[in-house]
Amino acid sequence: MIAKTIRTCFPIAANAVSDCSEEINKLNVFPVPDGDTGTNMSLTLASVVKELSSLPADADMEAIAGAITHGSLMGARGNSGVITSQILRGVAEGLVGATDPASASDVAAALRRSVKVAFKAVRKPVEGTILTVLRDISTRADACEKAHDSVEDTLDAIVVEAYQSVARTPDLLPVLKENGVVDSGAFGFAIFLEAFVNAALGRDLRQGEEFSTTFEATGETAREGALDRVKIEANDDWEGSEYRYCNEFLFKADAPFNEDECLAFLASMGDCELLVGSYPDYKIHVHSNTPNLVLEHMLKLGQVYEVFIHNMEMEAHERTAKIHADQDAEAAEPAKALGYVAVAAGSGEAEILTSLGVDVVVSGGQTMNPSTADLLDAVNAVNALSVIILPNNGNIRMAAEAAATACEDKQVAVVPTKTVPQAFSALFAVLPDSSFEDAVAAMTEAAAEVRDGEVTTAVRDSAASDGTPIHAGDVMGIIDDSIDIVGSDVKQVTLDCINRMQADEEGDSLTILAGSDMDDEAFQDLLDAIEEAQPDLEIDAHRGEQPLYPIIFSIE
Repeated sequence: MIAKTIRTCFPIAANAVSDCSEEINKLNVFPVPDGDTGTNMSLTLASVVKELSSLPADADMEAIAGAITHGSLMGARGNSGVITSQILRGVAEGLVGATDPASASDVAAALRRSVKVAFKAVRKPVEGTILTVLRDISTRADACEKAHDSVEDTLDAIVVEAYQSVARTPDLLPVLKENGVVDSGAFGFAIFLEAFVNAALGRDLRQGEEFSTTFEATGETAREGALDRVKIEANDDWEGSEYRYCNEFLFKADAPFNEDECLAFLASMGDCELLVGSYPDYKIHVHSNTPNLVLEHMLKLGQVYEVFIHNMEMEAHERTAKIHADQDAEAAEPAKALGYVAVAAGSGEAEILTSLGVDVVVSGGQTMNPSTADLLDAVNAVNALSVIILPNNGNIRMAAEAAATACEDKQVAVVPTKTVPQAFSALFAVLPDSSFEDAVAAMTEAAAEVRDGEVTTAVRDSAASDGTPIHAGDVMGIIDDSIDIVGSDVKQVTLDCINRMQADEEGDSLTILAGSDMDDEAFQDLLDAIEEAQPDLEIDAHRGEQPLYPIIFSIE
């Protein structure tokens, strides 16, 4: 159960970090303002996802832990990526001996192991970074264990603690406060943790589940409290380090060597030195002005490969230039009359929405609720006098309406779309030069005429609309928010849904989106079956890449 949960949830959490990578990059000012933390963390996590996907379906937790350790080590990029690899390694090792299902004690033990491994890897831990957040959530998990809390309550508690700890980072690290940001690596870690926990607990956001309010004085959620500490400044000065180059590479030792002496040598070459792994395979990272001397020394001890040398000064100036460019573009471009914000769970969905004229796509969906603050920030980012929000999920509607109410500088309305295909139809309904009121009316009417369906896998026992028992692992066909079809095969359940909808009311066109769990071959097989069963139905097929839902579709 634990092994399956990790294999299911890790890609979802990795995708959440990838979606936020640019936001994380802009926060990156420590140890140097080179603006690559989000990218490096995302690449590190992607390497783990690839390693996990190569395991057999029945792989146990020991094999999972090995894949996480090896994948994160081999794919670790940058200081943040290497430290993240050690955090993941510690948690994975700590879960090998866990009970199944896991308990609060298992979570606490895994985090204690992670603290030990990660802090050992860093010679000079700095307060106000990802390591501080790791230690804080471990302490919170220990408290939950002593209080005999459930594993669900414990997981929620550590996510809340993670964001609270992120919000405190500027008070612990002066360079963060000077630049008006929270720690980038810490924020990326909290995003990963939140997405993983939401997926692990099987949350369907349409049920209104979200993390409880934690900043009682302001009524903010944990993430909003962290983001409120962010007022990104363009750091024009190269003050982060006297060392220009970030050296990172994989190393295979010819024979056992003195790791402490090697670390001392790396420290003599620069700073941020890391040597992680175990004989014979290691990952090495150091900031230095003489990358050639670092490589020459390590070549005496073994083989060096996959070498990356980054000029951090150039990257820092690029980060500054990008922030200035974004600010200048926003200030210079005249506001248009009407803009759009939409929520999407998958990269394919986001691309289609953007092609249809959406200005800002907010990442969210069935595993990760965008907050009112997220949506308000998106509205403010649109350079338009009036903005229409498409929540694309019934549970996000209230947050969207709260954002519309909270916006003081623009006219904002919510078209209550429940699915992304409804948003497609709504956007097609807007005529050129439509007034704000006419656009809202046309989009609302168009969305209401769309009949939609979703196919997903049950994560707990329940019952269908007709009383048919549903067991965890069953495939469910959801028609207009009602679970009407239950089966064991995604293809057949999808066909049954479409056939039933056509029998109830015949439509002319089908828009269908493949999720991240459905490969191209299986998707094409499904499309062929639909065409055979419904030859008069015009099919518009795309890759939506949404998680958890292999198929989302609509009929008009």
